[in-house]
Amino acid sequence: MIAFETEPADHQTLFVEVILPLAIPKTYTYRVPAKLNDFAEQGRRAVVQFGKSKIYTAIIYKINKTAPTNYEAKYLLDIIDAQAIVTETQIQFWHWIADYYLCTLGEVMSAALPSALKLASETRVILNLEYDFDRNELNDKEFLILDALELRHELSISEISKILAQKSVFPLLKSLLEKKIIFISEEISEKYQPKKVSIIELNNFYQDKENLKELFQILERAPKQLDVLLAFIKLKKEKSEIKKSELLEASGASSAIIKALIDKEIFYPSEKIVSRFSTTDDAITTDFKLNEDQSQALVQIKSLFKEKGVNLLHGITSSGKTQIYIRLIEDYLSKGQQVLYLLPEIALTGQMIDRLKIYFGNQIIVYHSRFNDNERAEIWQKVLNNEVKVVLGARSSIFLPFSDLGLIIVDEEHESSFKQYDPAPRYHARDAAIVLGHLMGAKVLLGSATPSLETYFNALNKKYGLIKLETRFGGVKMPAIEVVSISEEKSRKLIKENFTSVLLAQIQATLARKEQIILFQNRRGYVPILICKTCGNTPKCINCDVSLTYHKASGKLHCHYCGYKEDNLTECPACGSKHIEYKGLGTEKVEDDLKVLLPEARIARLDYDSTRNKNAHHIILNDFEDGKIDILIGTQMVAKGLDFDNVTLIGIINADSIIQFPDFRAYERSYQMLSQVAGRAGRRTKQGSVLIQTYDTKHRVIKQVVNYDYEGMYREEMIERKQFKYPPYYKMIQVDLKHKDLGQLLLISDKFAAILKRQFGDMILGPQTPLIGRIRNYYIQTILIKIDWKNQSISKIKHLLKEQISDCELDKASKGIFIQVDIDPY
Repeated sequence: MIAFETEPADHQTLFVEVILPLAIPKTYTYRVPAKLNDFAEQGRRAVVQFGKSKIYTAIIYKINKTAPTNYEAKYLLDIIDAQAIVTETQIQFWHWIADYYLCTLGEVMSAALPSALKLASETRVILNLEYDFDRNELNDKEFLILDALELRHELSISEISKILAQKSVFPLLKSLLEKKIIFISEEISEKYQPKKVSIIELNNFYQDKENLKELFQILERAPKQLDVLLAFIKLKKEKSEIKKSELLEASGASSAIIKALIDKEIFYPSEKIVSRFSTTDDAITTDFKLNEDQSQALVQIKSLFKEKGVNLLHGITSSGKTQIYIRLIEDYLSKGQQVLYLLPEIALTGQMIDRLKIYFGNQIIVYHSRFNDNERAEIWQKVLNNEVKVVLGARSSIFLPFSDLGLIIVDEEHESSFKQYDPAPRYHARDAAIVLGHLMGAKVLLGSATPSLETYFNALNKKYGLIKLETRFGGVKMPAIEVVSISEEKSRKLIKENFTSVLLAQIQATLARKEQIILFQNRRGYVPILICKTCGNTPKCINCDVSLTYHKASGKLHCHYCGYKEDNLTECPACGSKHIEYKGLGTEKVEDDLKVLLPEARIARLDYDSTRNKNAHHIILNDFEDGKIDILIGTQMVAKGLDFDNVTLIGIINADSIIQFPDFRAYERSYQMLSQVAGRAGRRTKQGSVLIQTYDTKHRVIKQVVNYDYEGMYREEMIERKQFKYPPYYKMIQVDLKHKDLGQLLLISDKFAAILKRQFGDMILGPQTPLIGRIRNYYIQTILIKIDWKNQSISKIKHLLKEQISDCELDKASKGIFIQVDIDPY
């Protein structure tokens, strides 16, 4: 280790407060070696030792000349960066996240920075075997690391420190990362895959008529190959480019025959990146024109931005909101400013990037957690250096280091996917984006066909501007919605498996018209519950208080909370009976039943289980868009932003499972989900149909969905919210106490709640056992705090809660307790 004690006597001593990527309540102070004084700057990374031997990359938070009074400051080991990688505005934003969501700055740092920028001594480093590099570019120490990695393939940073006999190896690893020689193993997964199609071209030699005539004569001995050539020439009269799939269909030949023609160098294949969206869609022509309603909406948005920082675009499904976003983005790019476009799901970024690339080319970049860590670090640097103007991403992209952010678009702002639940910070990206916009002087546009009640409440109360778009693009009518009673069909014995006669007839009619169908069932797996008909026993997870779900694909019973699996039951473990009954249905069973009922139909499933493999999501969507799939069965994945021009029927297998969920937002979420699923039908020239199967045909949410009555749903829900003290009239804080010993947990949680009740009275509800009272062997007790934000100080309540949590954790009687706070837990 460098001997820093030999500083010149007259040299100024500096101390830096740093943010460590750990859940510690305060920043930590280190002494700066004299030779690094000139490099100490807020936002740069410093390599520090914390604890006996652990080494971390920290962010310099403050620089001062005063030593800490209650401990002796260690020397920091190194300063890595030539410039700050975290901006001053970002640090202010991190502070807001930590204060508002009651977490630590270290937890915010961990969420914000890509792993490659926050290396620690136990981080794993692996060799990039696919990258070809010049060994002559490496210095001696880099060469030593490379040799070690070629022997072991993977090393921890602490192991690399031992090999080099030095503590600070971070500058060397930074250099190797930049040269793409190593990977950081925390995050290596697939990146977005563009859709590619195979294009077939005729060899230029045969463009000459005489040569082509000669080719016909040669191919007379291979009639199938000749048929393909004739089909190609016919298609060429109609199209400038011919896809391999089109040639196969037109000629009726197999891929082997086309391959034979390629081997003879008659045809040349090539790959072309294409949009996943229909090329007949007016929305993706580069010179599109907004219709009258869209033009008026755009003028309104621009006008309201002069008065308000946040606006809501409430546009029905398929009303052309994306085109308005594009025109707005163009405006901000013409001013040289950056734009952040937030989407709720990683899966949607793949579809949207196709559309936006047409307009913005290389000015746009995608950012989400499925990129490998080197790529995320590279994007971070590009955004920091203002090399990228438009960022399209999921919730984590709010943490990028924008330097001149002008506009934030939050598409589908109502989506629960914008909420981070675990680990901390448990932030909501929509709310955080509004604060980020305020800090950076950027405008924020929220978009949705079914806005969250809180957002619509703020718009009606003039906190946000409100713009409405009430007609579908191209004048297409909203889908016709029909409701079918499951109980009535069962009593008349018309139901087959889980399909009513009405839905089955509509599916068959749609297939006959060569149109496509989406079926929605919001539960994955085969069946959610197995029950013994003799004694009533149900198999449960050994780690969680939840029943196991049977998955036919694996043949096992799965826990969807902790991942535990066990073999399927052949007999009851309690009484030995072999009479095991399957209750309920998941997407696997819907798929299985439909294959029996419609053996000729091409059926696929889109859920968490079917999209685990690399690129599976894109393959399924590509096949559906290309017409290779007739019926797509899915969970809520199919409700979010998918856009296919040949889908004319949507079937909702069982609406009751969504509506009857025990949560104060169940009716709002049900309306949003059912309306969004319905909105996938008839998005181009044809009016679509939606069929909802339910036991309760007269339920108010079902009626509101059928009538597209968002306003009615809003009014009724708001009456109940006010009466029962729920948001937006009251703020909510959820405190979860967790312990492996149930008895201890009940004692601690009762004591904790009693102290809170003495301070806050009837604002405190609980403790009570949540719907699932044990997860991963931790028992849970929940306390809810309801705050009348108009008359009570939220910051004061948070401060007192923080103190109480700290006291509880320090109390020896509370050993083993974990306390988790969720602000706005919805």
